[in-house]
Amino acid sequence: MIRKARDADWEVIYPIFRAIVDEGTTYAIPDGLTLEDARPWWMERPPGQTVVALEDNVVVGSAKMGPNRPGRGSHVATASFMVSPARQGRGVGFALGHYVIDWARAAGYRSIQFNAVVETNVAAVRLWEKLGFSILATVPQAFDHPEDGLVGLHLMFMEL
Repeated sequence: MIRKARDADWEVIYPIFRAIVDEGTTYAIPDGLTLEDARPWWMERPPGQTVVALEDNVVVGSAKMGPNRPGRGSHVATASFMVSPARQGRGVGFALGHYVIDWARAAGYRSIQFNAVVETNVAAVRLWEKLGFSILATVPQAFDHPEDGLVGLHLMFMEL
């Protein structure tokens, strides 16, 4: 089940956020953020929103979505996704991806753009391609991966 995140959900989302960000392999977000410092990085305000994915009433993942840019770029959506490391590979990301696509269509967006998909995050790249996204470009050496060094960031796109 996927539902809008509530304020109280942040304390449950935060450990997932912290584990993924601190791993350093998929997000260009500073690691070591406190509960309150991390909150604005993930909990979207309108017109965007943050959702949680629940399995047996336990938060197993989250997504945030909204306009990619303000003003004249606000017809293009963007989104970010995090799945609990213990629940990865079980379809949670796929369900969240579908949710975001449906949300963007219903909200009147013309397309969805992911600005920074780490090229070594093969599972995510494969998932987004399966959902209909294409790689438009790769910015070489734009992400400092803790094991692989400088790797590219894909710009991925889906027309709605």
